[in-house]
Amino acid sequence: MLTDALKQVIRESYKAIGENLTNFSPRKQQNFLIAEIAKTLAGEYSKERKIITIEAGTGTGKSLAYSLGAIPLAIARDKKVCISTATVALQEQLVNKDLPFLKDYANINFDYVLVKGRQRYVCRQKLSQAVTSDSSQIGFTFAQKPDASDIRTLNAMHKALLDGSWQGDIDSWKTHLPQHIWQQVQSDKHSCLKHLSEHSHCPFHKARELMEQAHVLVINHSLLLADLELGGGKILSIPEDTYYIIDEAHHLPKVTRDHSSATITLKGALDWLKKLQETGDKMAKLIKSQKAISPSLKLADDCQDLLVEMQKVLTFIENNRASYFPVSEQSQAKFNQSDEQIYRFENGIIPSTLKNWAQDIQELSKKALNSLNKLYNSLIEAVKDGDCQLYLAEPLLAEAGFMIQRLENLQSLWAMYAKTDSEKAAPMARWLENLPVGENRKRQDFLLCASPIDVGFALEDMLWSQCEGAVLCSATLKALNSFDHFRYQAGLRADDGSQYQQVNSPFNYQENAQLIIADMLNEPSAKAFTQELINVMPNYLCASEEINKASLVLFSSYWQMKEVAKSLRSDHKLKILMQGEDSRQHIIDTHKKNCDNNKQSIIFGTQSFSEGLDLPGHYLTNLIITKLPFSVPTSPVEQAQAEHITAKGGNPFMTLSVPDTSKKLVQACGRLLRNEKDSGRIILLDKRVATKRYGKQLLDSLPPFKRLYE
Repeated sequence: MLTDALKQVIRESYKAIGENLTNFSPRKQQNFLIAEIAKTLAGEYSKERKIITIEAGTGTGKSLAYSLGAIPLAIARDKKVCISTATVALQEQLVNKDLPFLKDYANINFDYVLVKGRQRYVCRQKLSQAVTSDSSQIGFTFAQKPDASDIRTLNAMHKALLDGSWQGDIDSWKTHLPQHIWQQVQSDKHSCLKHLSEHSHCPFHKARELMEQAHVLVINHSLLLADLELGGGKILSIPEDTYYIIDEAHHLPKVTRDHSSATITLKGALDWLKKLQETGDKMAKLIKSQKAISPSLKLADDCQDLLVEMQKVLTFIENNRASYFPVSEQSQAKFNQSDEQIYRFENGIIPSTLKNWAQDIQELSKKALNSLNKLYNSLIEAVKDGDCQLYLAEPLLAEAGFMIQRLENLQSLWAMYAKTDSEKAAPMARWLENLPVGENRKRQDFLLCASPIDVGFALEDMLWSQCEGAVLCSATLKALNSFDHFRYQAGLRADDGSQYQQVNSPFNYQENAQLIIADMLNEPSAKAFTQELINVMPNYLCASEEINKASLVLFSSYWQMKEVAKSLRSDHKLKILMQGEDSRQHIIDTHKKNCDNNKQSIIFGTQSFSEGLDLPGHYLTNLIITKLPFSVPTSPVEQAQAEHITAKGGNPFMTLSVPDTSKKLVQACGRLLRNEKDSGRIILLDKRVATKRYGKQLLDSLPPFKRLYE
């Protein structure tokens, strides 16, 4: 329960913010959010299920609301607040703007830190060895001798790290760091170890010390999933002592699915398995201890057995290539140049022969992993005991680390292939890809892939059932005015004490924005649709009206976008800033400069421009959506999901496609009004919203814009 004293702290903090924020006016939506979040996390609704899902419209001030609703409570109860986002932009806003303001003006004494993955940090020891004059030392870091430019960069990094002008993370380095340099000096979990004295002052370990002292951790969804997959509390704070704020929560199911997937290339795996035995032998020689002999010999045997079994799989697929990848000579020639082919196992069911091999390979991978881990730990002990010099052991520790990761992935993939799917749950998606490799792309390899279709159960097991409390929020969580679709994806339920709230935006949509449904002749699937877009677009883009000065046109097809742009540039002399021709940031900067100089400015973009693009005020007054953002289930996982729904007697289009399109359409329309005083219009050029039965559902899920049918 919230104590009266804690309620008073939150009220006083909110009052202090109002006194220090220019043009601040208390919003009832924000007050409501703060109260609901605090009461949920305090256990007033459910002591066992302190979870609330919130759809908060643009302008409700949700970041301030969840910060005030969670941080005072966490401090009072000695818990951590972990704010997870999907985008770098929101992380930067939180760390550089929202949290500093809260700390300075809300009378709440707390510390916060941006938590990054280990590979965002340089390893001090690796960097020191890379700049030494001893060429043998450089050799351990670089596969080939670095050139003069690389050496200058490394020396500058080393100097900046020593004098404190650089904190050692890639994001704060003053210029772009080439990937081939960064890969060689970045921290890794297998060699950059805190308990080795030479690494105790590495930037990553210093950052983790700051994290342990902070009350608020700002992370991304990928880092959150990485920690949860390790059992929770291995990278971040332990779940039972943490209040999680999942901002941009609509991305969480997909990120979870990506983290739960596994892939291997067959020929690639055969190549590194042949080198694994050499790695074990080299480690055993350095350890110089009797206890290294047994795991070294076992690893060698396991590698040989794995090579035999993996070769069986490769031979099996090559012998059945015509069944899995039936292509003509003409299409095969095209494939060699650019295409990749995919074969998905129907209902996730693989041949029994392949499944038997999968079980054997999974067991062999587990045994090899066990032997390699023993060698790895023995080598670390040898360094700690002074029996082996670190500079000799470090390259092998890093090499063994990469091999451990590969073996873990190999075991994970074959475990998914060996698993017998439950009849009650969705099957695993399993598929093969025929990949061209090499510089001329004429050599081929086979990619084996597996992924769960549904990940809600994984989130329930790893997060919801383990955490002290959670807030899931986004401007787009509901689909067709219901939380059901998101609830299913995220593994939440309506009957377990979890809370759900929708808080509408304070914007005056009726007065400030108009939604125009254009009278189009063709549906987007018609061949004539592109030409019709070319014909009607000038009517909505000409600069005779002030509202047309700043336009964003969203396409679902990159090809179609280029065709329309080509015609409008040629026939109407329109200047268009088009996605793909310049960087996203350059397009935005140029567009804003044009608007500030009272010039017409037009942006053409695809789906990625419909989310996370912030063009407030006069930077966007005319938004054109050419087509409803339906996505065809082209990926094997999406196809498997649709197949499963059909098998259960459902309609994949209405169950998956329409709700997903509803969310995307809301996101796209959300580009127009970013502040309460913004105004403009949205033109929808897809007649299906007026002619199809699902069209009204899609329109009714949008904010209450003033509608006009042409």
